[in-house]
Parts: sequence; C-alpha cells; structure tokens
Amino acid sequence: MSWIIAPEPFDSPVAAALWRAYYTEVSDRWYLLHEGRRTDPDELEREIAADTGDYLAPPGGVLLVARHDGRPAGTAGIRLMDPATAELKRVFVHPDVRGKGGAPLLVTAAEDAARALGAEQMVLDTRGDLVEARALYARLGYEETAPYNDNDYAEHWFAKRLT
Repeated sequence: MSWIIAPEPFDSPVAAALWRAYYTEVSDRWYLLHEGRRTDPDELEREIAADTGDYLAPPGGVLLVARHDGRPAGTAGIRLMDPATAELKRVFVHPDVRGKGGAPLLVTAAEDAARALGAEQMVLDTRGDLVEARALYARLGYEETAPYNDNDYAEHWFAKRLT
C-alpha cells in the first residue's frame, strides 16, 4: 500500500468530494457533541458552498491531495497569511485509511509547500473535540500558542517554525 501526495486544483471534483467528506465529519462531530444531532442537510449544503477554498489556489495557497493505492483519501492545504506565515487548512484523511500513515505525510508535504512559498512558520487552529488532530500536531512538533484569529469554532491554536 502506498501514498502519493500531489497538488490538486481547489475546485476540482476530487477536491470538492474530499471537502464534502471533511466538512460533513467535523460538522457532525460538533453538532453531536453540542446538540446531540447531526448537521441539518440544508445547513451543510450552505456551509460547504460558502467556503469555496479559493484561498488554497496559487500563488498564495496550495491544496494537496493524498491518494492511497490510487484512490483520493485525504487533503491538506496551506494559505499564506503574510510572506513569512502560512496557515494549515483542511487536514483530513478518510476514516477507512486512518492509521496508515497518511496524516503525517500530508502535514509534512504541506510544510514543504509552505517553505517553497517562503513561509518561515506554520500556524493552525482546531477544536477541542478533534483530539486526534491535536495529538498529531503535537507529535509533529507544533506547539500551542496564543490565538491568531477569531474563528468562532477554534479552541486551540498551534504554531511551528519551518526554518
């Protein structure tokens, strides 16, 4: 079994399908935790459509797609916030291939892409209930930091020096 990670247009059908899978999972997790229900289908459609991911397009961004044995299985994106700082976005691995090494490969590839764009630091935000993500970032050398944005759903902020 092998992983291949490569840039993908943010608006490709593959990217759209992975964005839908990612958003559905994190939204359902939030609503199940806080309201005991899954995401309302109409709200899900609105939110997926509202975040086009255009900030993951060159020249200031990159969307990476991981393929496991040729099948699209995950994403990681970066966007430059300023010339020295990139933000890690949309890190996702399909549940059926989790635990097979894809997430660390995606984050490392995103760090390489950020360096190629001149970034010296990577930042990210995440939620408290996404414990797997927080553990991954800590394992890869990210440290919790003060908030750098006012994202309503962010509860933890991380940073890592890339240089």
